[in-house]
Amino acid sequence: MAVMLMRVVTLILLISLTGCGDDRPEKIAKFQQLSQERINTLGQMLDNGEIRNANLLKQYTNILEGQKTDLVPLLNELAKDGTSKGPMYTSLKRRLSELGNGNNFVDLDQQLDEANNLYQAADPSLFNDMLSDPVNVVADMSDGALARVNSISREAAVLANGAEDFGAGSQLVGNPAYGGWQTGSNGMSFWAWYGMYSMFSNVIRGPIYYDRWSSRRNYSYYNDVGRYRYTSPKQASAQNQTFERTKKQFANQGKRFDSPYAKSRTGSTSLSRQSSSVPKANTVGKATGGSKFRSNYSKNSNFRNSGSRTTRGVRRGK
Repeated sequence: MAVMLMRVVTLILLISLTGCGDDRPEKIAKFQQLSQERINTLGQMLDNGEIRNANLLKQYTNILEGQKTDLVPLLNELAKDGTSKGPMYTSLKRRLSELGNGNNFVDLDQQLDEANNLYQAADPSLFNDMLSDPVNVVADMSDGALARVNSISREAAVLANGAEDFGAGSQLVGNPAYGGWQTGSNGMSFWAWYGMYSMFSNVIRGPIYYDRWSSRRNYSYYNDVGRYRYTSPKQASAQNQTFERTKKQFANQGKRFDSPYAKSRTGSTSLSRQSSSVPKANTVGKATGGSKFRSNYSKNSNFRNSGSRTTRGVRRGK
């Protein structure tokens, strides 16, 4: 009888231990699979002309190429964002490949964070909103001839935010898909464009230094809405290092320095429901806890249903 009782107790303990196992690896794997499907679908939608702002970007760049021939190489580069070859889309693919390697993350919580964010970032409606930045860059380059999307006017945003107008293209400053912060010999950080985007130096008013941009930047979708979803942990770490280094420099001078994301700027209009529900930009890189992912995982596990509703919504916007 005692032996039987011991066996029952042991069995109960084993069942209990099994039930308390870590389910994060399973969730990461599931998000990875769903993200792969969603990213593939998004790429097809971009190339098939099913994303509204991607189509606008192609139309805008085509119009402006005939008017500003000196900027054709830059416009051609911006037009790629409306395809599966653009930096925003290829960034999603790169993050997906990095997701499978646990060595890219400090722990499972950060990896799960990234898995969830990547799945959300590949949502067609959210990605459509993300493309409002390059669309509005081209609109600003047209000197007002082309209308902005999902945003108030350039002049109204400058006034509303007490911002400085750094020139057309400044919406992309801070977005790691287009450039990065570098430190000069004087110890000050400045924005350095990647590749062909360096042509923005011809339309932006002088070098953009991190300290001045941080306090006087204008609204952009990436910096004020999309940064949470469209920034990888490595990119968030690099951004934080620039902030901490600048903060230390100011502290040595007895001055205070606030993060450029401490306060969101106003300027968005007509964003999708998905964009309206994203966490604030200043929470990037912060762990949000496993309970959130249990909720999101169960809510978004039916990829086909949620994806089809999103796709139809984007198509209606054309």
